[in-house]
Amino acid sequence: MFGLLLSPITRLFHLILGVGTAQNFPPPLDSAEEEQAFRLSRNHPDPAVREEARQKLILHNLRLVSHIVRKYYASSRNQEDLVSIGTIGLCKAVDTFKPEAGTRFATYGAKCIQNEILMYFRAQKKTCGEVSLNDTIDVDRDGNPLTYMDVISSEECITEEIFRKVEAERAMHMIHSRLDPREQQVILLRFGLGDTPAMTQREIAALLGISRSYVSRIEKAAIDKLREGFGIKVSSPRRYS
Repeated sequence: MFGLLLSPITRLFHLILGVGTAQNFPPPLDSAEEEQAFRLSRNHPDPAVREEARQKLILHNLRLVSHIVRKYYASSRNQEDLVSIGTIGLCKAVDTFKPEAGTRFATYGAKCIQNEILMYFRAQKKTCGEVSLNDTIDVDRDGNPLTYMDVISSEECITEEIFRKVEAERAMHMIHSRLDPREQQVILLRFGLGDTPAMTQREIAALLGISRSYVSRIEKAAIDKLREGFGIKVSSPRRYS
């Protein structure tokens, strides 16, 4: 599947992180921390520790995604979507990077991020005309041509699915552990995380019998709490009464 549709949990996850604004992202790891994180993500016997190290590598390299989008796609109207797509490339980079190869992760990660975005644009272009599955769309790190058929046949799509499941588990845990019942209700309805599709603030206001502005204040306060839960600095707390 070439098209990449962002799930509700993915949109919430990137809203929490402040996608597109690099200043909200955790700072990059130094070389020693990065090396340790990769070692833990690959070799630790506890799956929970491996996943925590993997998430650390992803979160602390989100600035790289934002940098690439702002540098090369500054004129694009859908920068938030491109950052989300680039983040998928970052996840793949973390999962496939081989430290023993001697390449800096930033160099390898940038290639994977750009390749993911390139595949997205190729997919968009595909709707404008016929494209051969044997067309070359990029080259791999060894200089070998990468075709559409390679992308379709690749098992990397599994990584995307795993990432989305991890996002869902982390975000839902934060929602239920950090938000009060009213905030939980608004966030679940707003992003369609329950049995109903995502609703507008006006629809939620009508359903709960409150004003739209009150729904907006609850949503903003909840997002700030979730950001704090992910270790992201919030400039000033938002209150509602």
